[in-house]
Amino acid sequence: MMCDWIHPGLLLILAGLISPLIRGVWRSIWILAAPIVSLWLIWSVPSVSECTITFLDYNLTPLSVDSLSRLFATVFSVVCFIGTMYCFRQAKILELSAALVYAGAAIGVTFAGDLITVFIFWEIMALGSILVLWSAGTRSSWQSGMRYALIHLLGGVVLMVGIVAYSQETGSIDFIAMSPESLGTWLILAGFLLNAGAPPLSAWLADAYPEASFSGMVFLSAFTTKAAVYVLLRGFPGTDLLIYIGLFMIFYGIIYALLENDMRRILAYSIINQVGFMVCGIGIGTELALNGAAAHAFTHIIYKALLLMSAGSVLYMTGKRKCTDLGGLIHTMPFTATCGIIGALAISAFPLTSGFISKSMITQTAAENQLLLVWILLQVASAGVFLHAGIKFPWFVFFQKDSGLRPAEAPINMRLAMLIFAFLCILLGVMPGLLFWMLPYNVDYVPYTAPHVITQLQLLLFSGLAFFVMLPWMQRTLTISLDFDWLYRKLLPCSWNIAQRNYGSLETRIKELGNRVICSVGLGISRIYGNEGFITKTGLTSNAVFVAMIFLLGYLLFYLFNLT
Repeated sequence: MMCDWIHPGLLLILAGLISPLIRGVWRSIWILAAPIVSLWLIWSVPSVSECTITFLDYNLTPLSVDSLSRLFATVFSVVCFIGTMYCFRQAKILELSAALVYAGAAIGVTFAGDLITVFIFWEIMALGSILVLWSAGTRSSWQSGMRYALIHLLGGVVLMVGIVAYSQETGSIDFIAMSPESLGTWLILAGFLLNAGAPPLSAWLADAYPEASFSGMVFLSAFTTKAAVYVLLRGFPGTDLLIYIGLFMIFYGIIYALLENDMRRILAYSIINQVGFMVCGIGIGTELALNGAAAHAFTHIIYKALLLMSAGSVLYMTGKRKCTDLGGLIHTMPFTATCGIIGALAISAFPLTSGFISKSMITQTAAENQLLLVWILLQVASAGVFLHAGIKFPWFVFFQKDSGLRPAEAPINMRLAMLIFAFLCILLGVMPGLLFWMLPYNVDYVPYTAPHVITQLQLLLFSGLAFFVMLPWMQRTLTISLDFDWLYRKLLPCSWNIAQRNYGSLETRIKELGNRVICSVGLGISRIYGNEGFITKTGLTSNAVFVAMIFLLGYLLFYLFNLT
């Protein structure tokens, strides 16, 4: 059966490729209209719809629609539109075009019904994200982009090998729920987790994302890790290992975010932390947990984009990103500060914000399944999130000491984008039914109960008190936090250079010794067998006769002794 509908993801990819060819105001209209049309197409396709195409001996399903895929595709198109609105007057055309391709590929992953289609859009998504990163045009963005490319090429190879092995093991390429029991499924899981920012190769995110432009990080935060959450939801629900991987990601992100001085690296590590909540929910695997993971991905994309837009506005207007260089911006950027605070409250799961709705679904399911230790750790992590993202980011950027900076508010298009996302953060928190309506399973969950609200407020108030009590220790300095990427960014190249130097000198010494040995052996052979050698050199006939007589005399004496 051929496709009867236009693929929303392919539409965005095509729009991104055509954008550089359009000039003037029509380009702005084009790049703003493409996500809107894509969103309309996402909701035009009937639920539980599929279309297939034949490629070689495989039946590929590039468009498979259900409630889960529609949920992720919806938020991807929304953040593409608002993100484009945020920067279409300031960003380079390369970044805007790459962002459309990037978003279209992420939508393609969500609608893919087979593993080959997943892989194709997966690699397009990697290419789009690299171009978004490189569009910043700085030396650091180029270098981090190269490392980012190498890590994601590695992930793509692992995923492709896993898909090939899985198809050989099962004879199928259908993208359905799998269990990590064979080589193929383990490799597929590893490829998915790498994009999710799971350990040990998780430092690529904090290394690369902050080096993007003021707006590029908004796009980067939305698609790669959330597409990974989607494929984990689709492919590995209820895998117990994901609970522990998720918990590791949660506390890894909190610790490094607390140590950071760079406001964008704080928010980058916070992405890993928040994805950890989603991965943990996928590992628990109940309907409520999967709903919670999907809902948290949806809300996280919105409030994280809001936080990054706030930080991006500060970067755009001041050119600074270190907490030690900022402070007191509340006086001249009150609108940006207010939007940043709303995003901070949402990520901290403050009641009446979207984060409270989604995060409480995950913690509640841990309690209902008698995972006491997991529930305790999730509650502790909620307090940690409030420390690093809920208080630290707005406090050091907009309050604390007066840095003397007096930047104006960001341009109107940037403020309008922040206003829309701030409104959505509050709307979804006040009216959670709007979110529940889109979730994959029926929702029988009431977030606003007295125990939920009181427990969360107690956690937030305690962590807030702890922050200000420990404020002297929370002051950041110009330090560098070593992460796992130090092994392949510093140690491995340094070890290689040392080995090269040592190997080069050792190789020279070996060659010299070999040459000496060969020369000595050659000289010895020449002395014996050469033209002037003892055996082969030419001489008088009398000398030869003399030598022959000596040999004959020796033979006669030997013969006489034997006779006697």
